[in-house]
Amino acid sequence: MAEGKFATAINCMDGRTQIPVINWFREHYGIDYVDAVTEPGPVLHLAEGNGVLIESIRGRVWISVNGHGSNVVGVVAHDGCAGNPKPKDAQLVQMDRAIGEIKSWGLGVKIIGLYVNNNTDVELVRE
Repeated sequence: MAEGKFATAINCMDGRTQIPVINWFREHYGIDYVDAVTEPGPVLHLAEGNGVLIESIRGRVWISVNGHGSNVVGVVAHDGCAGNPKPKDAQLVQMDRAIGEIKSWGLGVKIIGLYVNNNTDVELVRE
């Protein structure tokens, strides 16, 4: 196991979301490191069942959980997403499906949903 306390963020590749999410995990979970699993609009892909992409995400999350000991996985959606240009309410519906997909992997860790708004404030929207 790696030294330090890890979390996993299934985050958009959008650079505006990276630092706020990392800081949120540090503040709320006392995390030292956040493993970043990035895709454009990840809640869309996880919700819509893009098999190849889901397998890629799952493999990377598995490494974070089993190799680094991450005990919390956050899936992130955000305002102004170029990869998933849907309003917040639609992204939250996708997030619910995405969380269901992640839970089906049987990782044995906490799964949460985060939303980053236009001011880069991070909101815990699913727990």
